[in-house]
Parts: sequence; structure tokens; C-alpha cells
Amino acid sequence: MNIICASSEVVPFSKTGGLGDVCGALPNEIATLGHSVAVFTPYYRVVKKLEPRARQIGEGAVAVGAEKIPFTLHVSAKASGPAKVYFIACDSYFDRENLYGTPRGDYEDSCSRYVFFSRACIAAAELLGQRVDVWHCHDWQTALIPMYLKLQARDSAFHCGAASVFTIHNLAYQGLFWHWDWPLLNLPWQHFNWKELEFHGKMNLMKGALVHSDLLTTVSPTYAREIQTPAFGCGLEGVLKDRAGELVGIVNGIDTTAWNPGHDVLLPAEYSAANLAGKQACKEALRRKFDLPENSSAVVGMIGRLFEQKGFDLVAQALEELLRRDIQLVILGTGREEYQKLLQRMHESNPKKIAMAFAFDNGLAHLIEAGSDIFLMPSRYEPCGMNQLYSLAYGAPPVVHRVGGLADTVTDTTAETVAAGTASGFMFDDFAHPAMLDCLDRALKIYFHDSAAWRKIQLTGMREDWSWKASGRKYVEVYERAVAKAQARAAATPLKM
Repeated sequence: MNIICASSEVVPFSKTGGLGDVCGALPNEIATLGHSVAVFTPYYRVVKKLEPRARQIGEGAVAVGAEKIPFTLHVSAKASGPAKVYFIACDSYFDRENLYGTPRGDYEDSCSRYVFFSRACIAAAELLGQRVDVWHCHDWQTALIPMYLKLQARDSAFHCGAASVFTIHNLAYQGLFWHWDWPLLNLPWQHFNWKELEFHGKMNLMKGALVHSDLLTTVSPTYAREIQTPAFGCGLEGVLKDRAGELVGIVNGIDTTAWNPGHDVLLPAEYSAANLAGKQACKEALRRKFDLPENSSAVVGMIGRLFEQKGFDLVAQALEELLRRDIQLVILGTGREEYQKLLQRMHESNPKKIAMAFAFDNGLAHLIEAGSDIFLMPSRYEPCGMNQLYSLAYGAPPVVHRVGGLADTVTDTTAETVAAGTASGFMFDDFAHPAMLDCLDRALKIYFHDSAAWRKIQLTGMREDWSWKASGRKYVEVYERAVAKAQARAAATPLKM
């Protein structure tokens, strides 16, 4: 199959979260299975800094409202895998300091930026000249592609029969805009209705993809069930329930070329399940990095955006009590100013107990995963999560809320699961800080008082296979289903002459 992956961020070129990780690794895994895969992503300023001389291979222009916006298409020479990466350049939209906005909020022209990107992706595929079997679109920034393919490109000999798969990475971000932006889409007003893009008087780009894509996926089986309920559906649970038979949950994998403690060039020492000695060296290096004392305390790591989704409201409520435990808490992330100020105050009064870095720092993220004894991830909701997978691989058993992908990837520690050799972490059910603290206490009790059981839990997580291999094959099955559906639709709808 000839597959195009369209994403607003792709590692190693651009990233704000798990979306970039997935779209940097999954296309390469699909390509290793014998398919032709191209990735389309914006040529942001940060991408230009990483690859300033990406070769231009074509140009075009697409309509955004009444304007015709030009773009150029560039091919990456630095993409390290078998999937080719192409950059869509338009400086007026993408040559900016940040990907999506400033600390004050999203860019005011966010709607037109990704209307443009969606249209430019379709035009760029024509520049490559090879008909596309499957468009794999990710999150709201590419949600219009399935709709354009179905409503506007269906009469094109080039695009007729192309299938669309849409992946929900986080349903909370839907591409909501006021209805006055509708003319930017160049779609008839008849599609602004409650069954398609209208949502409580606003325009909802993701809803359009949920309705018009051939198949839908999301990033864990539990999240696929959760988002069909009012508690997690963010107002779209009815749409998703209607398409339950065409919604597939597939757990994300990790890029084991980058995230493997046995050959991680970002660590001061390597280690593996067969020899954990290097993990202690990483713990010592992490403490030196943050000027934490060498003692018998357990190092508890956290990496993530400082927002309620990631459970930082629980951490804030429990912080004083948390620091009474025999732990050193190390946090990496950026987010809400109130949480940053709270953490800074607690650090100033407890400099030997808590340390943090308010940044995106890949090298430091690797060191925290490797140097932590325990990884704390109390997310309110978590479509899949990547850091709990990294912590499993790096021998830092995670403490997690039993939700979404966390429930699918971590096996809670009980007497039975330890005996069976399946325990890999610790879970709590009630989203409340006492439940989180009780769960952490369970972990600390074993860490301090039962070293044999702790080693068994560590090694179980490290030996699990969370690579993209199994998930990649599941995506290929989804693509094949989508192609069959698109071909049947094309056969029933002859091209207009």
C-alpha cells in the first residue's frame, strides 16, 4: 500500500507531546512491513533550524477562504528511517517561535493555519505523483483531510478510492472555532449541521473527521471504550458510539532505538534487565544534576505538562504530605504558572527533597526515567501515555491512576501478580490525592522492605515488549479494512465526466 501520514508534529523535527513520538516512529514501522510511507508535516521555524536545507521538490497553492495561499514542498535528508518525511512550507503560517501559540494562548489564526495545511497535504500528494491508498490523519489539525477527500476530491481520478483513517490522540482538543471562520473551509454551508461540523453553535473540525473518515482509531483499547461515555467523551460520545464498530483502540509503542537503557547514548551509564548496575550510576548522576544529597531515599520522577489532565492538581493538594515520605521528588515539565510557583516555593523550603526543571529537555527526560526508582503518573485521563512505557523499560515501576492507556499497560502489584510474575507497577482507582498517596505508599513499602519483590517488579516491566511491532501490524489491518471500504464506495460512485 501507498500510505501518507499527515501530522502537525513529527519527532525528531517537532514535538509538544506523544503525537510527535507516534508520528516519528509508527510510519517507519509500517514501512518495515513492506509498505510505501510518506509523512507530511509543517516546515516550522524549529524544523528549519534542524534541517535548513531540506531540498525543495515542488510548489503549489491552495484556497483558504477567498485567498490563494502558496506553499513549497521539501523532502528531508535527515529522516533516519525508511519512511520519507516531507515538509510543507508557508512562512506566513509556520515560521513562528512556537508550534501552536504563545504562553497567552493559541495563535489567533489557528483555524486558517490548519485548513491550509490540510488542503496543502492533498495538493502535495499530487505533486509526488503516486496515488494514495490510505491517508492516516492525526488529531484535529488534520481532521479536514478525510472530509475534503470524501466531499471534494471524490470526483478526482487521482484521489478516487483513497481511504482515510483518523487517529484520536486526545479527544479534549477538537479544533473548536467560532462559526464566522466557516468561509475559510471552502465547504458549502449545508455541512454546518449537527451531524457533521456544527457543535453547540461552533465549528468542530475533529467532529468532521469522526463522521467522514473510513475508520477511526485511538491510542488504547480502554480509551476507545471510555470516549464513548459522557465522562470522557467531551461531548462527542454520541458520534463515537454511533461508529463503535469502526473505532479501534491500539496501544502506542515506543521507539526502542531511542528509548532503550541498554544502548541509550543520553545516559551516563547503560544497563539492562540482565545487569542493573548502570541504573545506580544514573540515579547518582540525576542527584548531582539537581544537587540532591546522596542518601537512602527513593527517587520519584515525574515528567509531563503541569496541567490537571496530568494529575498535577492531586500533586498540589498532596505536596506537603508527599514530601514527608522518604523520597526525593524530581519533576520535569512546563505548564500552569500556579503549579510552577507552588513547586518553586516547595523547593526553596525543601531543597533536599524536591527539584524541578520547567522545560522541554529530551536528555533530562531520559536521565529522569533512568535515575528514578519510581515514576509517578497520576493522570486524570490518559489516552495512552508514553512516559509509563518509558518507565517500565527503564526499571522505574510506575504509580498510575487506573485509566485509559495506563490501565492497558501497567499491571497492578498484588500478592497474586507478584507470585505470577506479571506485576509491573501500582494503580489507584479513585482520582483523589489520598488514593494516590496510599498507592505510592504501597510502592515505597516494597521498595524499602522487600528488595526481592521490588527487583521482580522492575524486571517484569523491563522485559515487556512495548515496541511498535505488534501495534504496527494492527494498524496495517486497519488500513486494509479502510481500503476495502473506500474501494466499495468508489465502485458504487462512478467518476463524473
